[in-house]
Amino acid sequence: MRRTPMELAALATAAVPGLEPVAVGPSPDDATDFDSALIRGADGRSWRVRSPRGTEASARLETELLVLRAFSPAVRAELPFQLPAVAGTVRMDGLTTCVYTHLAGSIRELGDLASGGQRLVRDIGGALSAIHALPHALVDRADLPAYSANEFRQRRLNELDQAATTGKIPPVLLRRWENALEDVSMWRFNPTVVHGDLHEDNLLVDDGRITAVTGWTDLRVGDPADDIAWLVASNEPEFVDAVIAAYHEAREEPVDPHLLRRAALAAEFALAQYLVKALALGDREAAADGEDMLSQLASDIEAQDAAEAADREAEAREAEARQATAREAAARQTAAREAAAREAAQQQDTPTAATPIVAPPHRAPAQAEDTPTAATPIVPARPIVPAPSRGPAQPDRKPSSSGPAPGAPTLGNHDVEPPTDAIPVVGGWHGGLGAE
Repeated sequence: MRRTPMELAALATAAVPGLEPVAVGPSPDDATDFDSALIRGADGRSWRVRSPRGTEASARLETELLVLRAFSPAVRAELPFQLPAVAGTVRMDGLTTCVYTHLAGSIRELGDLASGGQRLVRDIGGALSAIHALPHALVDRADLPAYSANEFRQRRLNELDQAATTGKIPPVLLRRWENALEDVSMWRFNPTVVHGDLHEDNLLVDDGRITAVTGWTDLRVGDPADDIAWLVASNEPEFVDAVIAAYHEAREEPVDPHLLRRAALAAEFALAQYLVKALALGDREAAADGEDMLSQLASDIEAQDAAEAADREAEAREAEARQATAREAAARQTAAREAAAREAAQQQDTPTAATPIVAPPHRAPAQAEDTPTAATPIVPARPIVPAPSRGPAQPDRKPSSSGPAPGAPTLGNHDVEPPTDAIPVVGGWHGGLGAE
């Protein structure tokens, strides 16, 4: 059930006694769940009205009342932004409408935030960090859900099953989300307090600074990536990187390596959640928008996958070509080395005219020091005395075994024997030059 701005003004007067609306304007909000308006009173003060379009959204507004009351003055003072205050509520047709005091600042489009400068970037990162640093006890006091990493993953799986039953989710998206949810390594994170519905419509900006954060209907302990999904969906990569860098700098905790991957999944899966809500509300127009957005997302992913596959194939071909070139170069180098080795071997085996091959002399072990070389002539140690002529041979005479044979020359009364150390060495080269 939709409410017009004038109906919202009437609800505001019922919720806040003494309020006299003089002007009504639109207020950006989640059109699937809420009708919203900005109202100016006769006293010049401004108010914001949020009216739920269903029982689930009404329950979320009632949750926000508990959340805002759970923020003690001490906790609020530590935050780098303001929080809304509820001025009054009214219940009609079983649904609760809330009226909030006006906060300084205005809502900016995502493109304006991306071009807002470094100070705004640091404020957004600091706001995210401050929310995720809130004590878990805040959630406990409001009796809100708190999920462990594994419980949160199981919750996502259940939501995926619910979306699949509509029959309106493109198969490529179902496979993509199932694969991501089955990758357990992605889901190892430290749960934090999570705003749960953070996007540009819930940030108020004044003079380039974040002044307030609104929309506290989905506070819980869970995956901090849910509060970053709206950034990832912005298609402003430089802006996202700058905000995430400011966020990590303010958090001063170990960087979650899968934070952006889970944020991207949450951004995509939000379209399925949008469709499921639209179907539950019977809003055919919103459901048709949801189907169109999911179809476009599926087409974009298929095109991206095809481009990545083509890039991988091209890289594989380039790698194979490089390997083939390297193999050819290695083969040429090997052939060149083998040819050089063969040429060197042939040069060693073939004698040249300029360098005759001379075999080294061989010496007997006992005569190694006495054997003359070709450059040193043999000089006898003392003169060799030739044996005297024995005259005509007398074959019928035998030498006596007891003394010299008759007619043998004598020198005095001693036998003459050739000195053994004066015998010239003949044949010491063992056959002469070139024997080997």
